[in-house]
Amino acid sequence: MVTLSTDKTQAFSEAGESPFLDGFALRDFTTSTGVRIRFAVAGSGPALLLIHGHPQTHVTWRKIAPTLARRFTVVAPDLRGYGDSDKPEGGPAHSHYAKRAMAADLAELMAALGQPRYAVVGHDRGARVAHRLALDHAQAVSRVALFDIAPTATMYARTDKEFATRYFWWFFLIQPYPLPERLIEADPEFFLRKHIDGQNKIAGATEPAAFAEYLRCYLDPRTRHAICEDYRAAAGIDLQHDAADSDRRISAPVLALWGARGTVGALYDVLQTWREKALDVRGRALDCGHTLQEELPEEVLAELDQFLAD
Repeated sequence: MVTLSTDKTQAFSEAGESPFLDGFALRDFTTSTGVRIRFAVAGSGPALLLIHGHPQTHVTWRKIAPTLARRFTVVAPDLRGYGDSDKPEGGPAHSHYAKRAMAADLAELMAALGQPRYAVVGHDRGARVAHRLALDHAQAVSRVALFDIAPTATMYARTDKEFATRYFWWFFLIQPYPLPERLIEADPEFFLRKHIDGQNKIAGATEPAAFAEYLRCYLDPRTRHAICEDYRAAAGIDLQHDAADSDRRISAPVLALWGARGTVGALYDVLQTWREKALDVRGRALDCGHTLQEELPEEVLAELDQFLAD
């Protein structure tokens, strides 16, 4: 069961029941920096933190979180800037969207929930936050699963025409404000649909109700700006943090999973890229595209069941 540290109770508020994650309650947590984080929570047992990516929200875990909650205390937040969490200004050098800042939100949330140690599963941008969380809060992270990414610094360092073509938004969204914001504003639904449909390789994996929820959030111009700030931080301050930590390795066991039909597996030796960043790495490709938890939820559950039980 989730417990609250007595001195942190005032930082929480109720936000109803989740319409997408069966059996989950929605709650809000306000960090010490004043950023409100919306999260879904259910279950009992060891703590498990699920971190979504772009352009999703915590709703991306809808197909696997209820099953995981039978064995774990599952916490699925919306990252700052995404979903129904707060969307602060970018700050100097986009530092308010550094993965260090996003990871700090979640470390504080888990501590306030009375969970000093937990496993982490991250997809896409959420996996990049999980990478930073495992470095900056190593004492708290027992295991970390990373879905369909190679390390940020590695991907930028090895950029070529093929990568820049396939992942054009890495270079579009980092352009100075307000260029990408204004261009996406012309038709946010078109941009969102092309992004999701282009990355998913199993038709119908993101069903209409889930897409509508992602679109609800994407229609907020503050969300679109925050997303750009997230990517701008990745191309700047995050690389500085990574360079400063270039000799450090994730000490927790790492499970790397990726889509065999996607870009990451096609362009990188995924396991090798993570063996350059972590001490204990295992994993494999699944027969899908980028969004593993939506495209092949049963296979993902099987992989997590083995990894988290080891």
